[in-house]
Amino acid sequence: MTGLHQRAGTPAADLPRGPLLGFATGSLGMGVWVTVPGLLLLYFLTDVLAVTPWLAGLALLAPKVADVLLHPWVGHRCDVELARRGDRRRLLLAGCALPVAFAALFAVPGGLTGAPAAAWVVVCFVAGNLLFAAYQVPYLATPADLRIGYHERTRLMAFRMVVLTLGILVAGLLAPLLTGGDAATRAGYQRMGLLLGAGTLAAMAVGVAGVARLRRAAGTLPAAHAPGGWRALTAALRDRQFRWLVAAYLAMSTTTHLVLAGVPYYAEYELGRPALTTVLVAAFVAPALLVTTAWLAVARRVGKQRALLTAQAAFAAGSAVLAVGRPAGLPVLVAAVAVLGVAFAGMQLLPFAMMPDVIRAAGATGAGTYTGVWTATEATGAALGPYAYALCLAAGGFVASAAGDPVAQPDTALAAIRYGFGLLPVVSMLAALLLQRRYTLDGAARAAG
Repeated sequence: MTGLHQRAGTPAADLPRGPLLGFATGSLGMGVWVTVPGLLLLYFLTDVLAVTPWLAGLALLAPKVADVLLHPWVGHRCDVELARRGDRRRLLLAGCALPVAFAALFAVPGGLTGAPAAAWVVVCFVAGNLLFAAYQVPYLATPADLRIGYHERTRLMAFRMVVLTLGILVAGLLAPLLTGGDAATRAGYQRMGLLLGAGTLAAMAVGVAGVARLRRAAGTLPAAHAPGGWRALTAALRDRQFRWLVAAYLAMSTTTHLVLAGVPYYAEYELGRPALTTVLVAAFVAPALLVTTAWLAVARRVGKQRALLTAQAAFAAGSAVLAVGRPAGLPVLVAAVAVLGVAFAGMQLLPFAMMPDVIRAAGATGAGTYTGVWTATEATGAALGPYAYALCLAAGGFVASAAGDPVAQPDTALAAIRYGFGLLPVVSMLAALLLQRRYTLDGAARAAG
């Protein structure tokens, strides 16, 4: 714990709301990129572009493989920028080109279906992921740079979580409606990409200014030249506390993105009403707007680790109810999704508040590299979740179709849709809980302040 005390200095007083809100606004745009591809891209491929499930899953997984290398590299460049210039602003500005890739992702040329359409999506997804990394990594490295303590880091991330949730909620509700709802078309997806892309650009620009205001308000720790390349990466991976936190977060990210990818299928094929996609997304995301402050209070009382374990257990319990499907009744199923939403709020707030604790405790100078590994993990989970669900569909014999040309699904596919949405998240979230129990830093970090 020596490093934590050496680097922390005297923590600043409570951060003012203005800089907090400016910083948090950047997460509105990030919420669009995190949510819409995870929610709609697999369905867009299989039910609009007639891409077979196994290929659609591969099209979502392949771009994320590059992220495993790209995000730590962006993280190191982020540390180099900080050491040379005193901030990470240039990467943030470069990442503001993300909305262009987002719009292109859903603007597949009219003549493309099947494998050629999947190839278009892959290229746009790779470009978007790189731009997202350029913005996300320096953005999330900011809390570790600031002269703030254990609880104030949680408060900072709570502001971010509320605004991120708002972005996820707005994107999750608007995106299906803008595509055309029950009668989604290619033109509808293109319209959705353009409109949400414009909103993303505005939010990201405010976030860049918010980061600068926050650094001025809180003060920053001295920037140092971080070790480069593999040295920085191996230093992060040798950190035992970081490894367990990252491993647990990989399982959490995989689970939540699996659920998001399964929502349109569950609404259409299990519940029989595609329009319920919006209802389920609202039930999943909206609770976070109400309970984030409650999770903040719980973390202050019992610590971040115990609060996170509670959230993981609640998510597994809610998922088990969803595996029952239609016989449980729509109100019960919506309530189960709301339980997932309450747990999701904790799982978005607490791990992100724990990561700066790990960096400060290690006395590490490479906050960007740590963050790059973290965001690579998040990106990997964002790919593995939809891919795992796509494999469930393929194993069940799900039949792909083009927009306006629905097909009858075999009983095995319907079972795969239900169990992939319910039982698989139970298993993966229990794995996250077991991994999270190996993290032991929280008590010492809390005592250090």
